[in-house]
Amino acid sequence: MITGCGSSDDECIKTVSIPQVYFVNNQSYSYNITQEVPCDFPEPETSVQITPPKLDNFSYEILNFNFNPDTGNNTSRLQFEIKLQNNNGYVIKGIPILTLKIDGIEFTGSYSSNASFPCYQLEANSDCILTYDKQSSLDLEQINSIELIKVEYYLTN
Repeated sequence: MITGCGSSDDECIKTVSIPQVYFVNNQSYSYNITQEVPCDFPEPETSVQITPPKLDNFSYEILNFNFNPDTGNNTSRLQFEIKLQNNNGYVIKGIPILTLKIDGIEFTGSYSSNASFPCYQLEANSDCILTYDKQSSLDLEQINSIELIKVEYYLTN
């Protein structure tokens, strides 16, 4: 918190950090903003739930997207490489969110926690290749098809 007061005719102003949170598939993500307020403004005590903030000037390119419903080893395998592009002049931190159609039903979520390159940060005017390769047992679930619908990048700071 930063406070500042001018002459007696000026109002006292302070800068506060307002904690915010959003949820994607029951996973919470923090996103804080700062705001200048009068000195007598109460300190924020609880997080405010918000709509996920999306990165503007974001684009992506699918380099590779492969789903094999049966590898022959009693597993299915999902592999992808997606180039995430930050077209802004500043570094951002966040999380890539994918919308997939799995056997005709859309699911939205992050695959970064199991990715070899999760892309939690994108440098200014640069890109990162989100790389994922995972096998799943056919004993747990039988999936016939997976299709990538879209990729978005939600900010965390």
